[in-house]
This record gives sequence, structure tokens and C-alpha cells, in this order.
Amino acid sequence: MEKISAFWFRRDLRLDDNTGLIAALKSGKPVLPLFIFDRYILDKLEDKDDARVGFIHSRLEKLNEELQIWGSSLLVAYGKPLDVWKCWLSQFPIAAVYCNRDTEPYALERDKRIATLLQERGVEFQTFKDQVIFEGNEVLKPDGQAYSVFTPYSRRWLSRYEESAPRVQKLPANPVFFTGSKRPLPSLASMKFKASSIAIPEAAISEKTLKSYASLRDFPAEPGVSRLGIHLRFGSISIRRLVQKAIPTSKVFVNELIWREFYQMILFQHPRVVGQAFKPAYDRIPWRDDPEGFERWQKGLTGYPLVDAGMRELAQTGYMHNRVRMVTASFLTKHLLIDWRWGEAWFARKLLDFELASNNGGWQWAAGCGCDAAPYFRVFNPLNQAQKFDPKGAYIRRWVPEYGTQRYVEPMIEHRFARERVLGVFKKALAEH
Repeated sequence: MEKISAFWFRRDLRLDDNTGLIAALKSGKPVLPLFIFDRYILDKLEDKDDARVGFIHSRLEKLNEELQIWGSSLLVAYGKPLDVWKCWLSQFPIAAVYCNRDTEPYALERDKRIATLLQERGVEFQTFKDQVIFEGNEVLKPDGQAYSVFTPYSRRWLSRYEESAPRVQKLPANPVFFTGSKRPLPSLASMKFKASSIAIPEAAISEKTLKSYASLRDFPAEPGVSRLGIHLRFGSISIRRLVQKAIPTSKVFVNELIWREFYQMILFQHPRVVGQAFKPAYDRIPWRDDPEGFERWQKGLTGYPLVDAGMRELAQTGYMHNRVRMVTASFLTKHLLIDWRWGEAWFARKLLDFELASNNGGWQWAAGCGCDAAPYFRVFNPLNQAQKFDPKGAYIRRWVPEYGTQRYVEPMIEHRFARERVLGVFKKALAEH
């Protein structure tokens, strides 16, 4: 029986400029395209109408349609990766498995187990860089140490990009895919999920948005951002094409993409940040155990209109404007003195564009305990932030229609009191040895 190569889709749900897929197609063997709905991940999701699962499912349907042009189809399984691979290896004459790397802790552990299985079966396992421009060990200080401050990291990142910008690759003109695996995709219902009503933005950014990005990106009422987070998370857009398009037009937008890679580098170099503060001293902060206050924050009932607007936008759309993310995260950690890990977990559950590294990095930044963090004594005033970035109240009124009426809740805490309290608590905890 003719040997084949397999390509395992993960965070790279596209055919265009897909590094590992193109390498597989150059192997000289027919390529079997595969995807696993991983039960270790799906079984932990609390919302069975999670729009991310629906998005992945719709992307797989689209990939399937594209593969049918070459007489092939996507083989999709629902299960635990090791069990699924044992099944596939018994069914198909696979000589080599290709995939793109994922450096989140769970993914590294999963791939280690799969690599061991493949080695035992005499099957090659080849992995490639695809979902970032530079991986966690590629942008280092001159002495070989990892950066912990963003600005020098970003300068080095840009100089490396100028030295050797990664090449964009097109699918070969006549790709040879394996044609013997035509099976229907598992339905959402069969995996105990249902379709979500949340709309997903397009996987594209216009020149107009890039040109106005620097001036509009901080104003949540304006259509000034890309909304590409979910597409970067699941690889339905090529990071190389995106940077190539943005570099000549918007340095500020490129800077945001570098922040994403900075946080991925931090997670790769310091995996302990998943549960601990980057700055260990901050693990001494005595956070308040306040489930009732946390619930008011979740529901957007804090009495601070910009915070409430952001939390309601998140609940209804799976999205929150980045400026508002900073304000809501600061409010939870500084005003309410609630552990940043509580907020991080809520965003992980609700954000369409949830990425472990960026979410963790953003929350630690807001709490003052991360690398390159805002100092703990910087406490956002949510009312000033609203006046500055939503001066006409358009964003607030969109999400908090009762704002300005007697129906709107009173502030749950007074800003000056909250600021003095958090400064005292942090100062005392950080002074202790």
C-alpha cells in the first residue's frame, strides 16, 4: 500500500501560507488532512453554545469545501488525541505527520505524547513555526537571555524582521491530497454543543482601518480596530500576510502584533505564569474573597459606566474593546482587590479571541504583577477613562441603556477609597519579606 503523509490542523485553519501543510505537500506523498476536536479542551468548556467551537466547526466545513476541489476531504475526529492517533495509525499507511507548533503548556504536553507514539510506530513527526513571526527563543538579548521588558524586545523584533522577513508561501499549483477518507464531519450536536448567535468578524483588515488605527484605536465607540483576534488565535488568517500588509502603513498596529508575540515568548520562557505572578513578590498580595462583588463585575452592575459597558459587551458579543479590557481588569484587581486569576478565567471563558499568553499577560499587566507591568500605584480612574475615551458616551449608552436614569445602579465602591486601600494593601504586602 502506498505510504502517505498526514497534516494535522490545529491553530492554522487555512490552506494559504500554511507552513506545515506546504511542507507536507512537498514530501512527495499524498497528504491526508486531519483535525481533532480535543475532548480534554471541549469537556472543560462550560458554555455549550461557545461561539469558538462553532467558529472552528464552520472553518472546518470551509476547508472541506476547498479540499474537495482536489478530490480530498478533511478527516475530523472527536476524542482524546492519543486515542484518535492510535485509531488513525491503524487505518492509514501514514509515514510522516506534519503540523505547526503550538507552545502553550497543554499543547507541548500533548505533542510530546503524540511524538512518543509516532516514534514507537516508526512514523516521522515534523513540526513547523507558523502562528507567530518569531517563536519564544528567537528574539533574545545579545547575551542570549530572554527579554522581560516590551520596548527593547519590540526593537529587536523589528530589526530581526528587517533582516529576514519570513516568506509568504502559496499552495502548490497541483497539490496532491489523499482521496480515501471521505467521511462527514461530526456535528456540533454530536459533541453536545449547539450553534451560537454571536457573529464572527471577517478575516481581513482594510487600508482605511490601518491608516486610522493609531488615532482611533483607543475609542471604543469608533470602528477603529481590526477585530482579527479570533482569526489569529485559530489561524484562519496568516500572520505573515498580515504583518506584510501592515508594516508600510501602521507601526502602531504592528506594535500590537509584537505585543502578542512578546506575551507568547514570556509564556514559553516562564510557563509558571499560568498560575503565578511573573514577579513572585506579588503572590503575597492578600486578595479579597468577594464572590458577590465579582458577580456584579461579571454582570456589568458596578455603577461605573465604562466598566459596565465593557462587561456587557463581552457577555453579549464575546468581544471587548482593548482599552476597555484594561479598565475592567484594573477595576477588578485594584478597586475590588479581587485576584487577577478570577478575572483571567472569566475572560478565558467569554472572549472569542482568548489566547492564553495574551490573556495572562494582559491580566498580570493590569494587576501590576506581570513582566513590564503597569506599576501597582497606577490605578485607572474609570470615570476619567470614560471622559477621555468615550467623551460623548456613545459606547456607554450602546451597552448600558439605563445610564443617566434612576434605574442605573449606584457605584459599588468610591474611587478615592478604593485607590487608597489598594495602595496600602500592595505596599504592605510587597514590603514584607
